[in-house]
Amino acid sequence: MQEGLRERKKRETRQRIADIAMGLFMAKGFDNVTVAEVARAADVSVNTVFNYFSTKEDLFADRQEVAVDLAPRVLREREPGESVVRAFRRDFLDALDTRHWRYGLNPGVDVFARIVDEAPSLVAKLREIGEERERLLARALADELEADPDDLTPRLVAAHLLNTTRLLGDYSIRRLLAGEEWESIEPGLRAQAERAFDLLESGIGELLAGKGAGDQHEPEH
Repeated sequence: MQEGLRERKKRETRQRIADIAMGLFMAKGFDNVTVAEVARAADVSVNTVFNYFSTKEDLFADRQEVAVDLAPRVLREREPGESVVRAFRRDFLDALDTRHWRYGLNPGVDVFARIVDEAPSLVAKLREIGEERERLLARALADELEADPDDLTPRLVAAHLLNTTRLLGDYSIRRLLAGEEWESIEPGLRAQAERAFDLLESGIGELLAGKGAGDQHEPEH
């Protein structure tokens, strides 16, 4: 369906407010910027800001509706005969190749991470988004599997998949924050991703099989 003029103007206004807000957050820090300041910079009223965003945290996480649907979409759009793990592997590696924001691999994500780390309310907001993503993916998996309501399989699979991609993104961000260049990070991240998805694909049942805690070597003195 073609977007109408009114809808397009609303979308553009929303995006402009969000972009201006992000510029202020990057320059001053999230907690040091008020909604009134964002409204003044965007040349709109405070009420207009709140018409588009329920909270200041929503201003920062303006892509949350898209973000929570990303994982179910990977499931829905997987190729014929493709397993869910292979679909997520393919999607993650595509994001790695294109440095797409959906897994936190985009340029500037280190700046984004610093802003979040300095604002407890944003840490809570992103945790909330992560929980919603996991819930929606688990529901989509349950629908496809026609799982019993008491079957934990969809929730376990959703948790493993999304924790894997989250940890891979965190690995990249941690190295960026340490001052490394993307060119030195990318090969190691790719290798870590392949290993992680190999583990998910084959299962971890044989991990450390035959090697108990008592088999560890004593440290050399």
